[in-house]
Amino acid sequence: MTETVLITGAGIGIGRASARAFAKSGYHVVVTDILENEGSAVVSEIVSAGGSAEFMKLDVRSTEQADAVVAAVEKRHGAINTVVANAGIAHKVPLPQLTDEKWDFTFDIDLKGIFRVVRAALPAMKMARKGSVVAVSSIMGVAYGWDEHVHYSSAKAGVVGLVRGLAVELARDGIRVNGIAPGYIRTAQLLSKEHSLGPEADKAGQFIPMGRIGEPEDIADVILFLASNAARYMTGQTVVVDGGLLVGRY
Repeated sequence: MTETVLITGAGIGIGRASARAFAKSGYHVVVTDILENEGSAVVSEIVSAGGSAEFMKLDVRSTEQADAVVAAVEKRHGAINTVVANAGIAHKVPLPQLTDEKWDFTFDIDLKGIFRVVRAALPAMKMARKGSVVAVSSIMGVAYGWDEHVHYSSAKAGVVGLVRGLAVELARDGIRVNGIAPGYIRTAQLLSKEHSLGPEADKAGQFIPMGRIGEPEDIADVILFLASNAARYMTGQTVVVDGGLLVGRY
């Protein structure tokens, strides 16, 4: 029976690369995003390559939408085998302008959005006595601070705690929960001049021991590993994938 993976924020970047990686490995991929055109394009790309995929619109800020999407997937395919909780934002906001509303907006997507989707998928996973969750954190959540992004760093640090807590609570149910902490990856987020490094992002490669910034596929392949049976005795871990940046920066 074909395994099913639900990926949030799968229309672009790491989510898109992950959708392609899972499809290539034989999964049925449920591509979810608020970006309907981009998400549908990913599905078309996968199907054209001989894979299996469908698009469902999902705003992870909505418990109602998360519950409905998961229920619809389970009705068609049974318990979801893997949830890749990737949807996230990183808006640059200087501390004096960081209102409660802006703080809550980031947390609602980057941290609580993971919880909403995982919570919805858990009952069927528990009944099946198997499942895996991979949540996307960041090096900004495990080691770095990031000026004018304290809300983002805080939320991504929260992802690490969420992974640990869920892993312990769900281990006896046969469900593994791990995280991944990407470094500088060539995504729309990183290339945004307004919110991140902008067009000069490649210069960051000079500080990375491997000599380049990462590609979305570099992260997607590790996400696929964490979800697979190859990582069967691994849970509660957040794996840094950064080209050696954290160990090599001086």
